[in-house]
Amino acid sequence: MNKLTRFLGSIGTFLRETRAELRKVVWPTWAQVRVLTAVVLFTMIGLGAILWGTDALVAFGLSAVLGR
Repeated sequence: MNKLTRFLGSIGTFLRETRAELRKVVWPTWAQVRVLTAVVLFTMIGLGAILWGTDALVAFGLSAVLGR
């Protein structure tokens, strides 16, 4: 019973502390969320294009060198 009481008490403490920490968070506005989401999407598209281009150039170069 003592272990069960301590376990349940620790869960309650964890939940109270979690709630207190979440109240301290400064959440972004919806406008900030939209802008930052667009930045992430464009960055990922740009990096994907760079990687694709690099891969295509390396593949072309290797096929030219190896004669395939």
